[in-house]
Amino acid sequence: MVLPEADLEDDTVDVNGVSLHVVRSGPADGPLVVLLHGFPEFWYGWRGQIDPLVEAGYRVVVPDQRGYNRSDKPDRLAAYNLDRLVDDVVTLIEESGQEQATVIGHDWGAAVAWWLASTRPAPVEVLVTINVPHPVVFRRFLTHDPRQLLRSWYMFYFQVPKLPEWGFSRNDFALGVRALRQTSRPGAFPDAALDRYREAWSQPGAVKAMIDWYRALFRTTPERSVVLPIEIPTLLIWGANDTALRQAMAEPSIDLCTDGHLTVIEDATHWVHHEAADRVNDLLLDFLEP
Repeated sequence: MVLPEADLEDDTVDVNGVSLHVVRSGPADGPLVVLLHGFPEFWYGWRGQIDPLVEAGYRVVVPDQRGYNRSDKPDRLAAYNLDRLVDDVVTLIEESGQEQATVIGHDWGAAVAWWLASTRPAPVEVLVTINVPHPVVFRRFLTHDPRQLLRSWYMFYFQVPKLPEWGFSRNDFALGVRALRQTSRPGAFPDAALDRYREAWSQPGAVKAMIDWYRALFRTTPERSVVLPIEIPTLLIWGANDTALRQAMAEPSIDLCTDGHLTVIEDATHWVHHEAADRVNDLLLDFLEP
């Protein structure tokens, strides 16, 4: 079941010099869960997870991360440094009136969640990441594993000025739509959902800002140092048929955690929370259960 959007609280929160659009749901006094989307999604990508979490009693906060959809889109690459992205999440947790939250991230949202748990762990009670390795592991594979380097070709293409924005946007975002559908199982992104994605991508400056996350990854250096191992209870969910990220990075990421757990869903892709929503929701609720 997906909650009607009329039942979701629509809000805007000022954090660290930017305004973030945030969707909330669930009891105000429930345990806090923050859901972080990745590229090229926005809060709507978590629509299959919000209702089950709310029904289980959780207070769910789902931001459009900076640069996406209705949130602010700073021009400077430094604004998309991992430290700044983590600061946004910490401020959202503080603004929600709770000291800690379960942080769940997919794709770029998972990279932010990993970095948060590695550099500012105090606000994180439980960590769940989906189909993205720890940044330390990813960097190692990117520089030493030719197969992962080949799969990451698009990250280097995104370093080119202006051309990626033009390519992504032309013909009513045909490239973005094709990328989602060709890397997922049939039916994962129905037409109605893709209309919502086109609307989000059409926001002024959105495509450039989304791609600037990748540019910042290569061109800015985080100020904070990683502290390992991660001592927060951590679940990594991995769709085995991910075309961009090798499953070989999953186990080394969990090895960086003292209480890490890995679940591989064999018939799913990078978009596992869309394709196997019931399975993912069961895993989340089982792991979050006190």
